Amino acid sequence: MEHVEKVVLKKSKKKAKEKKSQKNNDTHNQKWAVLSISSIPLVMTLGNSMLIPVLPVMERELGISSFQSSMIITVYSIVAIILIPLAGYLSDHIGRKKVIIPSLLIAAVGGLISGWASWKMADPYWLILIGRSLQGIGAAGGAPIVMPLVGDMFKNEEEVSSSLGVIETSNTFGKVLSPILGAFLAGFLWFLPFFAFPVFCAISILLMVLLVKTPEKRTEPIPFKAFFKKIKEIFKNNGKWLYAIFVAGIILMFVLFGVLFHLSDILEKQYDIKDVKKGLFLAIPLGALCLSSYITGKLIKENKSLMKWITFSGSILLAASVGILGFSTNLWFLMAMFAVGGIGIGVSLPCLDALITEGIEKEERGTISSLYSSMRFIGVAAGPPAVAIIVKQSDQLLFYILCGVSILAALAVLFAIKPDKEG
Repeated sequence: MEHVEKVVLKKSKKKAKEKKSQKNNDTHNQKWAVLSISSIPLVMTLGNSMLIPVLPVMERELGISSFQSSMIITVYSIVAIILIPLAGYLSDHIGRKKVIIPSLLIAAVGGLISGWASWKMADPYWLILIGRSLQGIGAAGGAPIVMPLVGDMFKNEEEVSSSLGVIETSNTFGKVLSPILGAFLAGFLWFLPFFAFPVFCAISILLMVLLVKTPEKRTEPIPFKAFFKKIKEIFKNNGKWLYAIFVAGIILMFVLFGVLFHLSDILEKQYDIKDVKKGLFLAIPLGALCLSSYITGKLIKENKSLMKWITFSGSILLAASVGILGFSTNLWFLMAMFAVGGIGIGVSLPCLDALITEGIEKEERGTISSLYSSMRFIGVAAGPPAVAIIVKQSDQLLFYILCGVSILAALAVLFAIKPDKEG
């Protein structure tokens, strides 16, 4: 009898050890999976922002206007605006990886088309725009699907939150790295950033195929008619504060990409700052944005009231910083004010994200998040061409308009977001 008990005990210990080993192995695999997934927003950020320091060079090489060069950024964003909600809905039906991997392939092809046209054609502008449109399709089916994919992979809310933190860090790292890398590559050949993008996509595809397991389907996706009805219901019940968040998101991205476009232009044309040096200058406001965004994300936790007042204060800080830019042309004063504006945007964005996450039911979160991503892309799309048109009148007018729209964002947050009533 004693012998039997010993055998049973030994077997039970062995099973426990195997279970623990399996759990450790699963945790290790999940960490690699999260790192692989985090490469997607990094790649997509590089795909767009890497071109900002190169735009003045493109104007010179292609013989195009400032407005035409701004369209190289804008066309990417317009396509993404239209397709993000569709990609989100499609990923619910056929699976996240089945949307993400083809999207990365399409984005890579877009980069190759833009690069080849720049290299081989005498007048490549329109083909570059077609390539950028394909990259926009890839962006729609790439980065926005990452959030629901992470939600599928983990059961524990804390694990989801922690993984999204890694992904957001990757995204912000991409924002800081992109102007430096873009300027560095363009220092060799101005169209090299186009060719670099497919390489980054290929690495991301490889990581997704090898290290990310497709999670088991948990819930049946709802039919399109019911899906559309549900969205209408959400906006009927939560419209006021959601519209305010959408407006603030559009304005913050409009100001950010408008300012980056203008800064890239004046650094080269007025201050003769080019190549990697220009990339480092552009990284100053982006670095301020990323650091403030990271710190704010850690501080806000689940405090909706704090989120509202931080967003309001950030928008006012942004308005003040761009409003006084017209009073001096000193380079370091401009950089300091752009950095302060970066902080204003940086503290606001994680609060807007969190207000949606905290204020919308889990089942509906993915849909509203994808719509919010589309709204932000409107700001990205509109910023550069609007700045290119306004700056023809005067720099001062540009800064006053940017100040005015930033105040509009602050007012939308102040009057429409009522954390105690959101429910």
